[in-house]
Amino acid sequence: MKVIKIIVQVCLIYIISLLGDFIQKQFHLPIPGSILGLLILFILLSCHILPEKWIQEGAGFLLSTMMLFFIPAAVGIINYFDFFQGTGLLLVVVLILSTCLVLIFSGYTGEKLGQEKVIEDREKFSA
Repeated sequence: MKVIKIIVQVCLIYIISLLGDFIQKQFHLPIPGSILGLLILFILLSCHILPEKWIQEGAGFLLSTMMLFFIPAAVGIINYFDFFQGTGLLLVVVLILSTCLVLIFSGYTGEKLGQEKVIEDREKFSA
């Protein structure tokens, strides 16, 4: 019974993704349909139109198997071994630096937004 529930929930997530793809093609939007599908799913969950329990186990299953989808891409890198042989070290350095920059700026932005929220809350409750 649990397997059927997961299959139905994954199908529901897929249908929402197909809806995003349909909207993207109909309106010729520059945003990928899969991203629109995620946005639709986010809106449905945020507005409590779609209860979280309707997709929770299916989403958990997809997240637990997500690494399997990256294996073909990782294996595909072997086809470009000559490219990575000469610039492999440089690519590793660039990956580490870019990851650090994203972490720093994300943390800084989150901290600033968090401080603004605290200031707003203080002003709201002190008035």
